[in-house]
Amino acid sequence: MTPEKRKLVTDSFNRSEILKFYKAELLEVETDFVSIKIPKMEMMTRKAGMFNGAMIASLVDVSSGYAAVSHYAEDCYVVTVELKVNYLRPAMGDALVSKSYVIKGGTKISVIRTEIYVRNESSESESHVATSLVTMMKIR
Repeated sequence: MTPEKRKLVTDSFNRSEILKFYKAELLEVETDFVSIKIPKMEMMTRKAGMFNGAMIASLVDVSSGYAAVSHYAEDCYVVTVELKVNYLRPAMGDALVSKSYVIKGGTKISVIRTEIYVRNESSESESHVATSLVTMMKIR
């Protein structure tokens, strides 16, 4: 990934109001790979303390979108065509971490696999809580 492309992705991430609201952190950005961390806030959890499924789906969507954008050499904009999430276990932890991989990057359509983990900060352990397959379309 060129330094210019990395800056475009990072600048876009830093401008996002929703990501600021979630206190999201861009952990890693490479060609065909993006990782994002979101710390737990009370509004994101169910009564039992686990992350709400909607929060996980939102992170899947955002992370997959940035992974798709990372695939293209030029600046572009992508939209979600299809998003499927399999929830594997309750997401009990201190933060959500996404790891999004471009499986197939086409000229218009990209398929991304995003894995979601919960991180426990005290033990620095991660537990796999969701897996997803997302289709994104480049519109610009």
